[in-house]
Amino acid sequence: MSVIIRYLLMVTIALCLVSVESTFHGTATFYSPYIPSACFGDTNEGSYVAGVGDELWDNGAACGRQYSVICTGATNGGVPQPCTGAAVTVTVVDYNPGAATIINLSPLAFLTIAKLDAGSVYVNVIRSVDLKLTMHGLS
Repeated sequence: MSVIIRYLLMVTIALCLVSVESTFHGTATFYSPYIPSACFGDTNEGSYVAGVGDELWDNGAACGRQYSVICTGATNGGVPQPCTGAAVTVTVVDYNPGAATIINLSPLAFLTIAKLDAGSVYVNVIRSVDLKLTMHGLS
């Protein structure tokens, strides 16, 4: 195989293993998770869980997805600098239809990113998806 063909083949393979990152911006608050949840019924999914609003719900496909959440700022003047600077990874277990927030975090998850006294904060919500494309016709 010529050098050019090998190079093109390596570039093509590299392009087929792509990581796509989806970032959403909005507000987060916290809630006490309850059972049953919209996604998992009576199963307890742990302490770092979230309910999502319509923007992330994806007709129920959001169940079990993991998102990284980071506080970006205060939504009110009560706590001017609520963010801890940390990020938290949560699993979607519930649906909050018509919610004013993009994501409702469990108290431990919220406490990881912000002071509870803030009540709600601006956040970036990030979902990473690995796409593996299949190439056909190569021998």
